[in-house]
Amino acid sequence: MRQPLIVSTLALAALMIGGCAASAEPRGAAAESEIIATDLAAPWSVAFLADGTALISERDTARILELLPDGTTRVVGTVEGVTPGGEGGLLGLAVDAEERLYAYSTAASGNRIQRFRLSGSPLRLGKPETVLDGLPSARTHNGGRIAFGPDGMLYATVGDAGERAAAQDPASLAGKILRMTPDGAVPADNPLPGSLVYSLGHRNPQGIAWDAEGTLYAAEFGQDTWDELNVIEPGQNYGWPIVEGIADDDRFVDPVQQWKPADASPSGIAVVGDDLLIANLRGERLRSVPLDDLSASTDRFVGEYGRIRDVVRAPDGSALFVTSNRDGRGDVREGDDVLVGVD
Repeated sequence: MRQPLIVSTLALAALMIGGCAASAEPRGAAAESEIIATDLAAPWSVAFLADGTALISERDTARILELLPDGTTRVVGTVEGVTPGGEGGLLGLAVDAEERLYAYSTAASGNRIQRFRLSGSPLRLGKPETVLDGLPSARTHNGGRIAFGPDGMLYATVGDAGERAAAQDPASLAGKILRMTPDGAVPADNPLPGSLVYSLGHRNPQGIAWDAEGTLYAAEFGQDTWDELNVIEPGQNYGWPIVEGIADDDRFVDPVQQWKPADASPSGIAVVGDDLLIANLRGERLRSVPLDDLSASTDRFVGEYGRIRDVVRAPDGSALFVTSNRDGRGDVREGDDVLVGVD
C-alpha cells in the first residue's frame, strides 16, 4: 500500500505576514524550510492524490514522478508525444475527484490537456484521453497551469504564444484563462456562450488559485515593465497587449499588485492559511500576499534556492515549492532541482 507524503511541521507562522508595503525578509527571520527531495529535472507542477501522495511533472523529460515517504522519487510514467523546447514541455498537473490525473503538455500539434487513469501499487500511468488539444504553442508564452476550481470545473491558463493580438481576440484561445468541464466541454454558464474563454487579455499566466470565498487569483508574466497579480472575474479583459500593469483604463481590469520582472517573474501560486503564496523565477523568492490586504507583500528565501517554479498547499496545510534551476535559465546548484517544505 502506498504511504502518504509526510511533511515535517516547521513554523506556519513564518508565512503569516501583515503590513501595508512590500518588504524583503530580514536575515535571521523566523521563516524556516526543509529540502524534501533533490535531483529533480526542471520540475514544473506538483499535485496530490487523496491519500497525500505527491506527483511531480518534469518539463523536459516528460516524466511524472511519485514522491516517496523517504524523499526519493520513482517514475510513474512518461507522457508520450511531448516535444520540449524553450518554455514548452510537460507543464501543469491536476487531479479530479475520481483520482484521474490531468496533464498540460506541448506536442508537435500544439499544447494539449490529457487525462490518465492511475492504477497499481506501485502506481502506473494509464493510457491518455484527450480532454482538449490544439491550444496555441510556441517556444515561449505557453501558460500551462491547470487546476480544478471549487465549482468542479477545470481551469487552464494559456499564454499568447507570441501572438500578442490574439490575447484580445475572443475567438482565439491564446492569452486566456479557460474554464471547462472535466471532459473538456463548454459549461453552460461560461461568460461567453459556446466558448471556453473565462477571461482574456493575458500575456503568459502561469498561476491560478482560489481562496475560501471562491475568489480566483492569477499570476502573470509581463513583458519588460510589470508582472501582475490579478483577481479574475468571468468575462473580464486584463489588457494585454494594449496595457501592462496598472493602467487606470476603464476598458480593462487592473492588477491588484505589480512588480518589476527582475523581482518577480511569477509562476505557480497557492492559498495557504491567510496568505497567497507566489513562486518567482527571475526574482528567486517566495512572495507572500495577505488575503486581507492584496496591496501588501513580504518576500521569503530571496536568492536562497534560486528560481522557484511552483508552490502548492500540502494536505497537512503546509506549503511546498519546487525550484527550476535546471530549466536553462538558472544557476545549477548541488542537488538541483529540489522540492522544499515550508510550515
